[in-house]
Amino acid sequence: MAIVGGIDPRTGKGILVEIADGTISAIRPAEKTATAYLSAGLVDLQVNGFRGLDLNAGAVTSSLLLSLCKELLSVGVTTWLPTLITASEASIAQALEAIAASRAGHQLIADMVPGVHVEGPSISDRDGPRGAHPLAHVRPPSIAEFDRWQRVSGGLVSMVTLAPEHDGTLDYIRALTARGVIVALGHTAATPEQIHAAAEAGATLSTHLGNGAAATLPRHPNFIWAQLADDRLTASFIADGWHLPADTFKAMLRAKGMDRAILVSDMVALAGMPPGLYRQPVGGDVEVSPEGRIGVAGTPYLAGASLPLSANVAMAAEMAGIPLADALLLATANPGRLVRGRGRLEVGARADLIRFGWPQGNRNINVRETWVHGEKVFGR
Repeated sequence: MAIVGGIDPRTGKGILVEIADGTISAIRPAEKTATAYLSAGLVDLQVNGFRGLDLNAGAVTSSLLLSLCKELLSVGVTTWLPTLITASEASIAQALEAIAASRAGHQLIADMVPGVHVEGPSISDRDGPRGAHPLAHVRPPSIAEFDRWQRVSGGLVSMVTLAPEHDGTLDYIRALTARGVIVALGHTAATPEQIHAAAEAGATLSTHLGNGAAATLPRHPNFIWAQLADDRLTASFIADGWHLPADTFKAMLRAKGMDRAILVSDMVALAGMPPGLYRQPVGGDVEVSPEGRIGVAGTPYLAGASLPLSANVAMAAEMAGIPLADALLLATANPGRLVRGRGRLEVGARADLIRFGWPQGNRNINVRETWVHGEKVFGR
């Protein structure tokens, strides 16, 4: 048995968490404990890369996956979905097969990676909504191709992002939903009618709502309003200050409600890298600004995000004016519902924990220690 103490972000009071066999066996109050906050580990459903490590450069390996896991632990992520973007079928299949082999060979990867998010390839082919995804590989949805993904990965694909305006999309959504796969809408130029039809067919999530969109839209109706209004859709948001201005994020969060909102990082390989111009396999010439914004050089389009989910938590609290505990909910239990109930600080839950400091107003949380399945894997 192990005991971990810290401050409950909800109450501000001390708690002790008892761990037995990798599971939270008891939570009890404590008068004296560590001065750091204690929370369930963060759950990130959209990670493309981090600190120079790239899942979409065409050669996924076990070493790459293990390095990404270790880097993510340092920023408090205990569960994550490797996110593969629009590419050739051969490239997607290679990555999926490598991820499956990595999970089989490394317990830490198996513990942290319960599935894979394929973002594409059936997204909009238009400039703007397509973002940095390569046009050459955008294609209509294919159930046969999806089934080939699952064969090479052992059924690891648990989420697919698509644009519902493609022919055959509704049948595709129904087929994936029947297989227990989460279907998300994103990188789209769909009509409101197509959005609602996709939700009726079984889509349940909006991927980084407000992004992967044309720079200019009709005032109304448009697909952003439709997704905000459709209560069948939970929305993921990137709360980094670049993808959504504070007012927009605050209004969108209020529209969806706390129960139907989650935070994702959408980090790419250039996240955490020095400012400069980089030649990337995806996006071509990509610029990292001195402030950390990552964009396709010479365009107004973003090319992924640079801040970890831990920073999104702190910035969500600031931008929306919500308590730290609520911001944490958007990055723990809410996304955790989509990956086997992870991200819960309660008796019976898997003991994925973080201990961190946060001076109010700071735009990041300082992760000091991280536990996965009851084992301390980061920190002293």
